[in-house]
Amino acid sequence: MTLEMDEKPKTILLVEDNKADIRLIQEALKNSSITYQMETVRDGVAAMAYLQQEGEYAGALRPDLIILDLNLPKKDGREVLAEIKTNPQFKRIPVIVLTTSRNEDDVHQSYDLNANCFITKSRNLSQLFTIVRRIEEFWLSTVTLPPP
Repeated sequence: MTLEMDEKPKTILLVEDNKADIRLIQEALKNSSITYQMETVRDGVAAMAYLQQEGEYAGALRPDLIILDLNLPKKDGREVLAEIKTNPQFKRIPVIVLTTSRNEDDVHQSYDLNANCFITKSRNLSQLFTIVRRIEEFWLSTVTLPPP
């Protein structure tokens, strides 16, 4: 499914500190049929600055979707998730936790903090590409996202 001509491109905020994972996610979305813009930040402090349009992120686009790693420098992904979901300005933005963690406590805590879904990253390249394409297909094509 493609976007209507008058619909604005979707903005994805990728919060990921691993350069290789960033490149793989970008590559997986490279041939997307969806018009999107991906913004990337590499730590939890930068994620909140982006959302609050502070400093170098003044004028940043409000994301339609956030893909969040849990194990981040400066501010842990769990803290970022909690801040997003308790802030009336951001709480409706869907947050997908995409992490290498297989820890059951991380799954429970993420959902307790109102993550919209929790996905464990695959180290298998083909499987990771499939996961990212399914995220795109579901979250950018199928669901109706809240307006900004």
